[in-house]
Amino acid sequence: MSAAAADLRVDVVVVGGGLVGLTLGHALASAGIVTAVVDRESPADLADDAHDGRASAIAHGSERVLAALGIWEHAAQHACPILDIRVSDGGFEAGASRLFLHYDHREVGDPLGYIVENRFIRRALYRGLEKRPDLKLIAPARVEGLERIGARVRAHLADGRGIKASLAIAADGRSSPTRAAAGIAVTEWAYGQTAIVCAVAHERDHRNVAHERFLPAGPFAMLPLPGRSSSLVWTERSRIAGAMLALDDAGFAAELQRRFGDELGQLSVAGRRWSYPLGLLLAERSIDQRLALIGDAAHAIHPIAGQGLNLGIRDVAALAEVLVDASRLGLDIGQLDVLERYQRWRRFDTLSLIAATDGLNRLFQTSLPPVKLARDLGLAVVNELPGLKRLFMRHAMGTLGDLPRLVQGLAL
Repeated sequence: MSAAAADLRVDVVVVGGGLVGLTLGHALASAGIVTAVVDRESPADLADDAHDGRASAIAHGSERVLAALGIWEHAAQHACPILDIRVSDGGFEAGASRLFLHYDHREVGDPLGYIVENRFIRRALYRGLEKRPDLKLIAPARVEGLERIGARVRAHLADGRGIKASLAIAADGRSSPTRAAAGIAVTEWAYGQTAIVCAVAHERDHRNVAHERFLPAGPFAMLPLPGRSSSLVWTERSRIAGAMLALDDAGFAAELQRRFGDELGQLSVAGRRWSYPLGLLLAERSIDQRLALIGDAAHAIHPIAGQGLNLGIRDVAALAEVLVDASRLGLDIGQLDVLERYQRWRRFDTLSLIAATDGLNRLFQTSLPPVKLARDLGLAVVNELPGLKRLFMRHAMGTLGDLPRLVQGLAL
């Protein structure tokens, strides 16, 4: 039998089976588009019981996407709803400013979002495979090359196997080899900041309140997890982050307490600590011949508002809708004019969120007293304007703009 005859034949091949890539696989397969998702990692390792402290913010719009795909029901019991968000300017000596912005879910009628450990989202995605005959997860496996000629794509796997499709999707992260091989340039810069991530246990109940405190080095977020625990996302100057990570648990917890205060009582570290250098990345385009980029392969933003994964899930919802609609019309889903609709649809949301997160990060790093006073007054003014505040809340929930059907909670 020839190599070509042995190729797996599908409609779409997704390179990268992380949270965004596998969600796209579910979305396409839910509408009958046969999809293969190839991932380097073993599903058993990624869904392991080990409590590693990594969690994601799932905005209300993203929860709708996962619910429409039948995924959320498997993760919901492990999710902690965010009922309130408190945003404040802070400092080590003075503590949090008395001028702040407070989001209350009762003003919009729904939880503002959820915090879920990544392992539970992955498990939900894997469990959903049982009901997706049109979705094939090939893992662990590595795409060694992608051949895009004429009307077909062929993915060459490192073990000699091949996958033929009409379209390839790059969901292989911010350093995406697939994007690089396609010659798609990127705009990027480093912030000189590192995100320190871990789970934190505390004495007092968080009452489902997410705290985002802006410190001189960057935002310091405590995001509620089930029970008396929270997910920490601590942005620190990279030259200092290494020293913080080198502390033992007691020393590290003392530094957390110094920055956050005693609102939640005594703090302690629960599980492993992780760190990531922070930077901005934007691909010059999100499509190419028989290729589309999603998630971090297309854009990577500052975690200041916890919107990175949500931006990727909105990519999924838009691209899936574009491809499903084209397929139902009998069009070639890999042709450029179909993909151009996806690129146009996602451009404004992506650019506006990049501008907002980059601008906020730079604004709150400035310690000049007049600037600090102006931004504190800005938070307080928004807090006293219900209409404007609800607008900001809806934006944070991912429910503003030209929403794809999945983000509206509708099936494809």
